Amino acid sequence: MPDSKTSNEHAQSEDMREFLTFVLGDEDYALDIMIVKEIRGYEAVTKIANAPAYIKGVINLRGDIVPIVDLRLKFDVGEATYNEFTIVIMLNIGERIVGIVVDEVSDVVKVADEDIKPPPEFGVAFDSSYLYGLAPIDDRMVILINIASLISSDELGLFDTNNTSELE
Repeated sequence: MPDSKTSNEHAQSEDMREFLTFVLGDEDYALDIMIVKEIRGYEAVTKIANAPAYIKGVINLRGDIVPIVDLRLKFDVGEATYNEFTIVIMLNIGERIVGIVVDEVSDVVKVADEDIKPPPEFGVAFDSSYLYGLAPIDDRMVILINIASLISSDELGLFDTNNTSELE
């Protein structure tokens, strides 16, 4: 009997995904908890000339050069106010660490795979490739983000530590 309960629990956990929910403006977003490295406060960044406006700069995080991306600017909802309450979520995206500035971290939630709905198709005028899907959480619809699709490797290539080592 214990074996069947264990396999049922295991099967149930495979059908569920955990997401970190956060707020930007008036909208609720979420991303896969497995890519979250840590949550920190905002700190001074070193600006990079000619970088897109939503890339606020870089920080040195325990020896790694980490780009800081303001998701409000990336999503065109206005710039964040940077102060001691500003939140940066550090993410592992492939082989790189990236920090994203958000308004507020809400919760860690479990969502059943069957509850994740595909994003609507908006046509060619809107690139929705960064949308993983939509999920009902409590009384609201949450936008699930595929952050690796949102922030291109070309944009992050500006901060590649292999490129900076050639300067030494």
